[in-house]
Amino acid sequence: MLGRMTGAVPSPAEQAVVQQRLCEWFKRYGRDLPWRHTRDPYAVLVSEVMLQQTQVDRVIPRWREWMERFPSLKMLAEASRGDVIRAWSGLGYNSRAVRLHELARVTVDRLEGVLPSSVEGLLGLPGIGRYTAGAVASFAFERPVSLVETNVRRVLGRVFWGQPETGVAETRAVQALADAVLPVIDSWTWNQALMDLGATICTASTPACLICPLREVCRAAPLMSTWPDERRRRLREAREQYAAAAPTREVPRRVLRGRAVAALAKLPSHVAIALDALGPHVRADYGPDHREWLAATLRALAADGLVYVEDGAEGLVARLP
Repeated sequence: MLGRMTGAVPSPAEQAVVQQRLCEWFKRYGRDLPWRHTRDPYAVLVSEVMLQQTQVDRVIPRWREWMERFPSLKMLAEASRGDVIRAWSGLGYNSRAVRLHELARVTVDRLEGVLPSSVEGLLGLPGIGRYTAGAVASFAFERPVSLVETNVRRVLGRVFWGQPETGVAETRAVQALADAVLPVIDSWTWNQALMDLGATICTASTPACLICPLREVCRAAPLMSTWPDERRRRLREAREQYAAAAPTREVPRRVLRGRAVAALAKLPSHVAIALDALGPHVRADYGPDHREWLAATLRALAADGLVYVEDGAEGLVARLP
């Protein structure tokens, strides 16, 4: 059995074989995603922000709707915060919309609406981290920038290190590996191909090794026949431990926050709703005992720029900004 090789850098010959096979596979079988047909940095940025914690199939129609509603950074910057949140509602993690709106305003005010082409320049904008900056630089400007996300970490760890699973604790080592194996030419295709292979074939739980273009050169391939069963066993044990620790659990706080924003997004612009009228839309068991909790939740959302609250004649009322 192959040992763990974290930190090992593959030879140039090994890199070349993997690069060639993977890029050829992508050109034939890569996913046809709408944002791959443009090099508009704003369109690419929107796709990357939407894809954070949201599945591709859900993002595709919402990305198209967003680009029709806000086709440029300037138009997004000119929109009200409430309209932006309404357009985002249903995608989850609404703070992403707020950050994107703020980024648009800053870019228009400081850079005349033109996104920087370098990772360093993009990192200077609010709400952009290393991965998003690299993705925009790579996919919009075709800069030779390596990217590391869940799928890339898994593929690189399996192919070059023989690790069926590579965890986030090894992110720094994976980043160094990604830098080392990045092709000098056509890094756009390489980055897209790594993500597609991880999303469609080299998956976490049921890798399709028999049809993988890298099977013959993958160090983890000999181990993968038993890996799915092992992973399922570990997941089952984790779920059992989780259930035993807390047989009943409340709805997660982020879900309740999302419900509050979604309910407010259905109201006409600048129309506010009273606390007790909003409550049943947030939790089915809402009652007088939950008023203080809901008020605190709305004030927290207001602090994040997601809602607007004020004291009305009959108590606290809320609306989108």
